[in-house]
Amino acid sequence: MSHIRGRFQKAADKKVAEYTSSLLFDWRLYKHDIAGSIAHARMLARQGIISKSDSVIIVQGLESIEQELAQGKFKFKAELEDIHMAIEARLIEKTGEAGGKIHTARSRNDQIALDLRLYIREAIAQTVDSVRELQRALVNLAEASMGVVMPGYTHLQPAQPVLLAHHLLAYFEMLQRDAGRFNDCRKRADVMPLGSGALAGVAYNVDREFLARELGFSQVSQNSLDAVSDRDFVLEYEAAASTCMMHLSRLAEEIILWSSAEFDFIELDEAYATSSSIMPQKKNPDVAELIRGKTGRVYGNLMAFLTTMKALPLAYNRDLQEDKEGLFNTVDTLMASLDICTGLIATLKVNAEGAARAVERGYILATDLADYLVGKGEAFRSAHEIVGRLISYAVKKGKSLPELSFAEYSSFSSLFGEDVYSITVDSSLAARDIIGGTAPKRVAQAVAAAKKTLGQGS
Repeated sequence: MSHIRGRFQKAADKKVAEYTSSLLFDWRLYKHDIAGSIAHARMLARQGIISKSDSVIIVQGLESIEQELAQGKFKFKAELEDIHMAIEARLIEKTGEAGGKIHTARSRNDQIALDLRLYIREAIAQTVDSVRELQRALVNLAEASMGVVMPGYTHLQPAQPVLLAHHLLAYFEMLQRDAGRFNDCRKRADVMPLGSGALAGVAYNVDREFLARELGFSQVSQNSLDAVSDRDFVLEYEAAASTCMMHLSRLAEEIILWSSAEFDFIELDEAYATSSSIMPQKKNPDVAELIRGKTGRVYGNLMAFLTTMKALPLAYNRDLQEDKEGLFNTVDTLMASLDICTGLIATLKVNAEGAARAVERGYILATDLADYLVGKGEAFRSAHEIVGRLISYAVKKGKSLPELSFAEYSSFSSLFGEDVYSITVDSSLAARDIIGGTAPKRVAQAVAAAKKTLGQGS
């Protein structure tokens, strides 16, 4: 832990220095830190707080330091506890007295608040791009499998027939909401905190609006105490990421089920599966399982930082250093999971025959039979009871619905006519001809709408 010379005469204990250092993880904010410092130096000169010549020297020094960091030539010093101090110390080495002026009218408290907001804005843009890529893969698979029928499930029991495309587009909708949440988070991250100082503002005639324009912010923070201690935007990203990972985990679970021999709806590409160390016949859905598993760590990062924040008084407290590792891990985990899930979906092979066989099981047209009776004048609740007794009879006889005779149908209700045999999977799908339904016409419209949303045309 580096003590700024003045108040302290004694060096920090080595263990304390190691415990309090954030350099091992906050180094990845270097681009954002340098961007903020360049804007700050220009503002200081513009306001006459430092000379224009010093500003030029500082900016050139910072640009050269960025190159050193990008090329892996920057030498990190263990005694410098964070990326801010590391860059400032190197700037002073390179530029002398001019570099020592960069921290005028600034605190590390508003500096890190700025860096994190710059980082979050960039992470959100990349996250939304990755969400869009996964949506594109889902839409492409939906369009390619428009004729494939599968059971729709409730309680993991066959319920009613649906198009596979309809099922896939449900995940498109989930991801659409995810993109909306991330974009909403960006609105609240789009606030420029520099100029708040340590907690009370700064005693210099700074131009915060200029800084906001230079750094691409639409707003300037309105309360210095809040600005240096606010991490809502971190929590909001982690919450949005947790919801998005939950959606990926649900999709991964379906992929795991569908690729099993019991379902046999899909086959995983070998590039997205693994073999067994002992059983040579196995094709394990390990990639999907890891997406499902990694969801837990993203949830954990959110809960850990919520817990950190829950009792912090204003303004800045060192507890806030705990904002970064979890955030970085969440961003990395989510981005990797989105990318892997996109490849997994893009390479899936659909087994239409396996899905069709599953549709034939479980008396999946029972609801259509009840609707048929309703159409003949029966009250729905009575129709539901009649069909329930009919299904129970068919199960005992070991017969499917098409195998029941007309006499058997008639024994349960006089409303059954010969046209009962016109109830098929195709008629069931076609009957759901409403906005949001699984009728082929409606699903085709939904695919077209999704492609338009993604900028792929109609």
